[in-house]
Amino acid sequence: MSLNKDLIKKLVKVTSRAAINCYRYIGKENKRLADKAATDSMRNDLNDMEISGEVVIGEGELDEAPMLYIGEKLGKGNGPNLDIAVDPLEGTNFVAKNLPGAISVLAVSEKGNLFNAPETYMNKFAVSKDVPFDATDIDFPLKKNISNIADAKNKNFNELTVCILDRPRHTNIIDELKTLGVNLKLISDGDICGALMVSDNKYNIDLFLGIGGGPEGVISAAALDAYGCKFQGRFIFETESDKDRAKKMGINDYKKKYEISEIVKGDSIFCATGITKTEITAAVKKENTKFITETLVTHKESTIEIVKSEEAIA
Repeated sequence: MSLNKDLIKKLVKVTSRAAINCYRYIGKENKRLADKAATDSMRNDLNDMEISGEVVIGEGELDEAPMLYIGEKLGKGNGPNLDIAVDPLEGTNFVAKNLPGAISVLAVSEKGNLFNAPETYMNKFAVSKDVPFDATDIDFPLKKNISNIADAKNKNFNELTVCILDRPRHTNIIDELKTLGVNLKLISDGDICGALMVSDNKYNIDLFLGIGGGPEGVISAAALDAYGCKFQGRFIFETESDKDRAKKMGINDYKKKYEISEIVKGDSIFCATGITKTEITAAVKKENTKFITETLVTHKESTIEIVKSEEAIA
């Protein structure tokens, strides 16, 4: 079994160090440099590991270096064969403007077990394990989903909260939710954290839905799988170029609805380290001669925990 506690420790260090490398750019209004710092750190640390890794979810294509691109090989080539999904800095605007919600995140699985997704949009839908699996569906009318979630959780509509990206494309959904009397949590960016908030009742989010990044959807699914949550996604291929890239990745049905078991097969490890404060993790903190970080770790086979790490200032 290649996904073990030793690997978890090493991956926590990867996201923690990426977050620490962003620290100097918090509030500096330079999201490009912040993203580069996180990406360079993550690439260097993954390349230093005894793994044979390949990026299946990345930030761009081969010609878009310094991004960690889809198909990039990582590691020393002498360890377990892994699929790797990365988002070295989710929430570049949050770091640039010193706002809550920025994380450094990655997910890994054994080779062939993470969905190889193109960098396109995805329509997403996530609910907690408290709701029976068949009670909701991305294709149900919104009112039916809300009604079934309310029944499952023994709540009134006005006691439910839905998390959705605050975008013009969601205007009709947001208006309908208001008409139904449902509470809204509108987020400006960072829909990995948004999706994760259905994982625990303490976040008071009953449903996450809407159109966001496809890669972020796959990464979210890796964590939600460990929590036993329901996640569904449908990629949106608007241009012929999008469809061509999808076809090269083996996607032939452009309207297929993917269940979580098709996005993440078998076991996976997910690590997300807070850069600025999130509902889930604390921000990177500089204290005397060290940095202190918090990382959410999920490993379906063994753990869901917040790991606190300390690293000496170089």
